[in-house]
Amino acid sequence: MEFKKRTLAQIADMICGNFNNETSFFRYRSSSFLTEFFFDCDTDYVHDGSTRAAWVANTLAEILAEPHANATTPPEIFSQVIRTLMDQGDALNEGPERPGALAMLNVALAREGFEAFYAPDRKCYLRHIDTNTVAAPSPNPHRAFSAAELQKRERLTAYLDNASEDEIIEEVLLPLFRQLGFHRVTASGHDDKALEYGKDVWMKYTLPTQHVLYFGIQAKKGKIDSAGISKGTNGNVAEIHNQVTMLLGCEIFDSEIGKRVLVDHVYIIAGGEITKAARNWLGNKLDASKRSQIMFMDRNDILNLFVVTNLPVPEIQLLEGDDLLPRFYRETL
Repeated sequence: MEFKKRTLAQIADMICGNFNNETSFFRYRSSSFLTEFFFDCDTDYVHDGSTRAAWVANTLAEILAEPHANATTPPEIFSQVIRTLMDQGDALNEGPERPGALAMLNVALAREGFEAFYAPDRKCYLRHIDTNTVAAPSPNPHRAFSAAELQKRERLTAYLDNASEDEIIEEVLLPLFRQLGFHRVTASGHDDKALEYGKDVWMKYTLPTQHVLYFGIQAKKGKIDSAGISKGTNGNVAEIHNQVTMLLGCEIFDSEIGKRVLVDHVYIIAGGEITKAARNWLGNKLDASKRSQIMFMDRNDILNLFVVTNLPVPEIQLLEGDDLLPRFYRETL
């Protein structure tokens, strides 16, 4: 990734700061404090005694040249530089929300198609303006959750219990996969029943080498089990297997390249549990060449990923006297 020299110079001036701290929104950093700043960013850059602003601009150019996921996501180290620069504890001549500093930073970043913003965790993140993709550290869905995150998880559980299959796809899965870096995330919908062969969603992911993989999603609202027939919202794994097999041989039209392409991998996603018996049955039915093409996600996976990617929980439209939702959820709306 390459930023314009003017942009790098402006960000470098913010990192160096102004010697007159009475009018600046950024703290002044001498040579030793510049080295300390980049150590705080988990790098080993040491100021060499040259002109501060020029050295910082060159350092930022080196950081941006490092490998990164795609054209809409800068290297993680650059995102860390922005988070360190915009630490609310370093606010100068303004409040902790740092509106003046944020405005100055966004004037520079807008030139490159990015904007900075503060998330609820009070840290500063970068968002790609055109795609709305947030550059954030790789989410760890297996970490311990805070009390607020646990409450958010419960609210999403209530939503999954009461939402339709289409609502789960539109309000949960599409935003989630866009946030995870997939693009061209497209829902086929259920109005046209001819599409009911396992192509609920298709999307693509660009590797760092610029090769593109295509993914399909077969989503079910309830539990996926190995029962003989589907019951209610539960799905029968044999039916899922037929749909997935058809999807792997299905061509989709990618309008960005003007060609038809085959799906490389399929996610089987359940709003409920995917039982162990269902996973084993499907694994035995797939030959070795297809097992790597099938991935599973159940309710716990959705809940954990949704929480760590910091997405807002969709709102549930409550009817008067509705007692279907947990009491705490009604009280928090």
